[in-house]
Amino acid sequence: MRVFDFTHAIVRTPARSVVNGLRMGGEAPTFEGVSAQHGNYVAALREIGLNLDVLPPLEDFPDSTFVEDPALTFPDGAILLQPGAPSRAAEPEQMRAALTRHFRKVLEVGPDEHVDGGDVLVTPATVFIGLSKRTSLAGATALQGRLRELGRDSCITETPKDVLHFKSVSSLVAEDVILCTPPMARFFDGFKILIAPEEAAPNAIRVNDTVFVGAEYPRTVAMLRAEGFDVTPVPVSEIAKLDAGLSCMSLRW
Repeated sequence: MRVFDFTHAIVRTPARSVVNGLRMGGEAPTFEGVSAQHGNYVAALREIGLNLDVLPPLEDFPDSTFVEDPALTFPDGAILLQPGAPSRAAEPEQMRAALTRHFRKVLEVGPDEHVDGGDVLVTPATVFIGLSKRTSLAGATALQGRLRELGRDSCITETPKDVLHFKSVSSLVAEDVILCTPPMARFFDGFKILIAPEEAAPNAIRVNDTVFVGAEYPRTVAMLRAEGFDVTPVPVSEIAKLDAGLSCMSLRW
């Protein structure tokens, strides 16, 4: 089974408060825009056959639609994380019930061991954990221990200082192929590297035989298709205003 072969996913409907979500600057999104693009994303996952657990909106947690930051899921278990942003500290507890519905084994890191799922990239041989403003060394080290309990090897590396998350600028699009920005290529010895012609495009996801890429990145879509990939463009312009992208809106297994 390939690491991107999935049958199930968890998503959370955006709350109206999503417009107050964390962002580094620029124009604020509209609720209607985020909601529509999230709906398109959910429809795209359903179109390829995933069974979805759609969680209700949480008005008290503006960023809670980005379910991959407070948790990770694998075929043999889940891990509750501890996001590095203080406003997201209570989000893992909001995910606990959904995870225990689906997994017998739900592990967790400690309250002071900060790690965002956006800094965690799963590949066939190892799980990359990027240190960032949201992921501390203590959090990354704790996550390594939980991953070992699930039989996963991992390595701790760096997230470039000018980007939010490791997966903001890199993604696994085949078992031996990484889509990334030029500064990220040095992290992935042994992989074929595809350099995205648009800087934000590497926040993509491979689900079964489909690669989902932001519809706003036509040159990257064309490049991947030329490489033989089945690509589905999904709009993310409003989602991107919250420094987010395709990878963070679902937990897949």
